[in-house]
Amino acid sequence: MKNPRTGRFAFGLAVIAVPLALALLGPAFAGDPGPRAASFALGEGHWLGTDFVGRDVWRQVLHGGRPVVLTALAATALAYLVALPVGLASALTHRRWLEELLMRPLDVLLAFPSLLLILLAATVFSPGVAGLALLVALVNVPDAARLVRAAAAEAAARPAVEALRMQGETWWRTAVGYVGRSILRTLAADAGTRLTGVLYLVATAAFLGVGVAPDAADWAVMVDRNRTGLFVQPWAVVVPSLLIVALTMGTNLLFDAALAGDRRRGRPRGTKRPETTETLRSRAGSEARP
Repeated sequence: MKNPRTGRFAFGLAVIAVPLALALLGPAFAGDPGPRAASFALGEGHWLGTDFVGRDVWRQVLHGGRPVVLTALAATALAYLVALPVGLASALTHRRWLEELLMRPLDVLLAFPSLLLILLAATVFSPGVAGLALLVALVNVPDAARLVRAAAAEAAARPAVEALRMQGETWWRTAVGYVGRSILRTLAADAGTRLTGVLYLVATAAFLGVGVAPDAADWAVMVDRNRTGLFVQPWAVVVPSLLIVALTMGTNLLFDAALAGDRRRGRPRGTKRPETTETLRSRAGSEARP
């Protein structure tokens, strides 16, 4: 009988393969830009037509995926780079003042909508691609840190952690060697969901003109700038839109399929069932309330 996990993984891989290949390898096969044609024209050697300024849509598609993918990956990695040490330190410290110092500023930041913060920052300075990655990472740090703290607090309450402390193990070995390893599965589940949200946020910010030039080769910018010609030349909007959807959906499917096998495998007798990401998010939210 075919393993359902294998089928789901294959389907997720098939969904994400095309946009990921275009994003990573597309610029190498884009070729020279060539002369511009009429705006929103079909045919004349442009098999996906032309965009709002007469550029070849297929060439723009080949160039437009890399900024979205690299910005989303960089933003996700930066968010966890900050959230992991903050969440672990907050969960393992016995000093209440240190926990408050680490978590309360993040709770304040979490109270503001992510896109609103990015737009407010964009009115002060022009972020560019690197600045957009930093802004998206910044708005994801509070939620990620709270989830890490909730998962680490559950692991830190186990007798094994107290035994490590009594043996004189260092904080680093306890936090990373045991607690960090114990929450890896929770972090993997959260990473799949978070990367999908980051892709959406990066694409939305680019759609609104934050971090990219108005005529940049970017899938989200293509959707924004070409929507006026949707009923004249739809491929300039439909193709990049479908690629963004396939990228986000395929990412979520791959992470879900990768974790499905772990959920089906039995646990050794006596081990505690790991808490779900939804449970940890609920706990983190309740702990943030005064």
